[in-house]
Formats: sequence, structure tokens, C-alpha cells
Amino acid sequence: MNAPKCLALVLMAVFLCGCANDARKEMLQVKMNATQRNAGKIAQAMLVPRGDSTSISLVIGGVPSYTTRPVRLYTYIYPGTCANQGASPAYGLNRTLITDRRYRGGVWWMSKSAPVSLPALRASDHSLVLRTTPADGGYDIFCGDIH
Repeated sequence: MNAPKCLALVLMAVFLCGCANDARKEMLQVKMNATQRNAGKIAQAMLVPRGDSTSISLVIGGVPSYTTRPVRLYTYIYPGTCANQGASPAYGLNRTLITDRRYRGGVWWMSKSAPVSLPALRASDHSLVLRTTPADGGYDIFCGDIH
């Protein structure tokens, strides 16, 4: 992992440590595991309860080289774990697909909102999936289990 990617993840962690204690207890950090099509890359998601919805902030430390720039990624919440996903997504979070390049190098940031409360997501197995656009093959490139 190179310095800009490490820096981006460290900055996100430092920012989150500055949050109020009660809010921190309710937040959920999700490690996004790269699939074989994106091996060696890293990503992190932070889920924050917002009443009946959940805010999701993603820091993405790399996408496959064939991914069109600017990077556009589809985001889904599936029932089940990454190892045992349901057949179709429970939630598609794709009103906007564009990522924001906040740091030097191949690091991108995305913000999403899920129309479901965080406690409801945590009540049973769910997984968060990042997928390339159909023009880039429509491949899953990251998956993280929501516990």
C-alpha cells in the first residue's frame, strides 16, 4: 500500500475519532475486502445512523486499471454475508455514481444514503458491495460484511 492511500485512511480515522462519544458508539466501521478482480486494493466504509436511514462514507484505495475515469461505482446492500449473499440486492444506492478524488494517487471518496436504519441492517446479515459500471464490466470489486 502506498503513502497516499495510507494517509487517506489515517485521515478518515482521525476525523472519526473527533466525533462525539455517543455517536461513535453507534457508528459502524466496515472493512471492504477486495475481490479477485481488484486484488491488492483497499477500501473502508463508515456507516452512521440517521434515524430511519443510514449515511455511508466510503474511502476507496484503488480500482482496477480498466475502470473509466472519472471513477463511477455502483453501491448495493445485499442480504447475507459476502460469502453467502442473497440473489438480489436489498437496497440499491445509485442515485449518484461519481466518486470524488480527494487525495493524490488512486484514492477516491463516495457518500451514500441507505433508506434503512443502521440497527435494522445490523439485526441480520447484510453486506455492502461496490461494483463497476456495465461499461467497465459490471464486476464486484469490494465487499464488506455489516455486523
